[in-house]
Amino acid sequence: MQQGTVLISAPCHHWLLEKLGATYNIEDRPEISYAELLEAIPPAAGLVVSTRLPINASVLQRAANLKWIARLGSGLELIDVPLAESMGIRVISSPEGNRNAVAEHALGMMLSLLNKLHSAAQEVREGKWIRAANRGAELRGKTVGIIGYGNTGSAFARLLQPFGVTVLAYDKYRFGFGSGYIKEAQAEQIQRYADVISWHVPLTQETRYMANSSFFKSCKHKPVILNTSRGQVLKLNDLKLALEAGYISAAGLDVLENEKPETWTGPEMEMMQWLLAQPNILITPHIAGYSHEAHLRMAQVVFEKLTGSFTDPFAPK
Repeated sequence: MQQGTVLISAPCHHWLLEKLGATYNIEDRPEISYAELLEAIPPAAGLVVSTRLPINASVLQRAANLKWIARLGSGLELIDVPLAESMGIRVISSPEGNRNAVAEHALGMMLSLLNKLHSAAQEVREGKWIRAANRGAELRGKTVGIIGYGNTGSAFARLLQPFGVTVLAYDKYRFGFGSGYIKEAQAEQIQRYADVISWHVPLTQETRYMANSSFFKSCKHKPVILNTSRGQVLKLNDLKLALEAGYISAAGLDVLENEKPETWTGPEMEMMQWLLAQPNILITPHIAGYSHEAHLRMAQVVFEKLTGSFTDPFAPK
């Protein structure tokens, strides 16, 4: 017997649609607008979301039959979780599903920047064959700072083990995870010693623009900066100034403050044109967690959490 309707408001792997379809009526509307969501939400028993639409009071107050909200991926900043939970609505996310994809993307960006792969390849496309100026730097022996040691931060650290690095990891809310090449550290120690600094934090009032001029100026080793978390964790104008001043050496960004090019203002367009012209900047369109494998695994994690069958082999002991 069907238990109601599940509204799918984001691109979702067909595996989850089939699994949920055995219990629920499925309304698959991955391109649904916010206005359409307001009209469609009243009968829904379940809601599957990503980062596209805010699930705020206006939505929740119309969700008379909603039992659960499932977030594909990590980050709940667009969901009013306290209000949902106060209404008896269960909220789950699936960061375990795409953490490895994000970690591999961060690793790829780091290796590309250290070895000048993307900029050297572009020069070859332009008919240039420049060797000395494209001499790379090996990762072995370096110190990698990780800010935020949750699902993606810890996954990134695990990938670094074979490279012979020291990992300095800072997390305001986690302790006791240091072991072997992974050392628990404060942000100030990361600024002092790290050759690479990678952000893996959710977007909150605490983390908004924590990667700013003050942070960059305190870095001692001109680190490579990586951000695969949320765009508003890092202030682009401050990054530009830090690059010009030589406080940092390069940056790999998978997320931006404004990820809708059609809405960029004149200054935002000028900023992007400047960044994209720099050989030591690598920007990708928020695809770190979008691997084919992650697309399936996020769906599986959502279903396993809904049915109580989820286990995490990397959960803290």
